[in-house]
Amino acid sequence: MRESIVKTVSVMAGYIFLGSAFGILVESNGFSIWVALFMSIFIYAGSMQFATIGVLVNPISLIQVFILTLSINARHLFYGISMLKPFKKMGLKKLYMIFALTDETYSLIINEKPGDTIFHIMWLNQCYWIIGTVFGYFFGKMIPFSTAGIEFSMTALFLVIFMDKLKDKQYLPMFMGLLISAICLLIFSPQYFIIPSMIGIVIALGLRGEVK
Repeated sequence: MRESIVKTVSVMAGYIFLGSAFGILVESNGFSIWVALFMSIFIYAGSMQFATIGVLVNPISLIQVFILTLSINARHLFYGISMLKPFKKMGLKKLYMIFALTDETYSLIINEKPGDTIFHIMWLNQCYWIIGTVFGYFFGKMIPFSTAGIEFSMTALFLVIFMDKLKDKQYLPMFMGLLISAICLLIFSPQYFIIPSMIGIVIALGLRGEVK
């Protein structure tokens, strides 16, 4: 357990901040704390939670919601593929682990051996997000301010995690991902490059034996 806490410190800092940003956004749009908590407990998908606030404020059709959700979270299909074997060994815990596989959590567990450490990392990260959500909601209630641009906080966290991974000196997998993403961006345009990029990265890592 102690090992898991140490491994999640960087995500804790990011998730408490991002969860706070989400809580502030929920409060500023006039929703209750229960809406914020429900989303952080049962949706727990940072980018999609931010997008969901926009959908609640300006409703769209169910088909549009489905397409929006798929386009935002399609990358998790490819995360899941690379974690099939580790999760298979976790018994009933795998049901929660499938649900809790976020970008930041994936970056922490991809090189971990199957076991309770992975499970602890995943539920700790969700706890950080929930704590941040509650803090942000009440902070926003006490000190109202503009939420313009607050959605960029998710992108900022991805950049921080990328820089943190550079310290591990695993340069080749990281730059393979960057190169494949850049090529797909040029070929498929910004609107459609994410899924081809994920497919290319999974194939490339699989050929190198990185995918478990």
